[in-house]
Amino acid sequence: MKLLLVAIIVVLLLALLRPGFGFRSQRPQHYADTGPDFDIRTHLSGEMISEGMIYGPMGRVVSRFVATMNGAWDGNTGTLSEDFSYASSGTQQRKWFLTMGEDGAFTATADDIIGTGEGQQSGATVRLTYRIRLPESAGGHVLDVTDWMYLMENGTIMNRSEMRKFGIKVAELVATIRPKGN
Repeated sequence: MKLLLVAIIVVLLLALLRPGFGFRSQRPQHYADTGPDFDIRTHLSGEMISEGMIYGPMGRVVSRFVATMNGAWDGNTGTLSEDFSYASSGTQQRKWFLTMGEDGAFTATADDIIGTGEGQQSGATVRLTYRIRLPESAGGHVLDVTDWMYLMENGTIMNRSEMRKFGIKVAELVATIRPKGN
């Protein structure tokens, strides 16, 4: 019984300390000196293809997808339309509305986003944080999402997203985004 109590305390302490390590500890300024420079007005523009997987809380692949994307910009405001096709035969559409601010900061909204997402460009990276309401078919849960996008030398974007509920990681997305035709 005493060993079980110690184990529970250790697990709780690790859960509390974990945000200071790994994925959640990254900051945009950590990548300020990296290149190529990631400007969403350039690199999330035109027709694109995204391919990826979603991992569940135990690290197993729970879904695979292909998405066509189209970004359009008028100065510092833009839209990014996404049409997802899941291996499970499901589909989903989302349209982001993006507004550039000062020093690489930007905001993002979409119909399934609660409030406004906050983004930051820095060096070869973009971080976007937001709250998303899943469709009712997926439980209707509200998740806290952190997206990190990393621009590669060949123009491909590597996207890694972590989704949390009550601070506990419940899913992770890993995807590539590249211009259509590449």
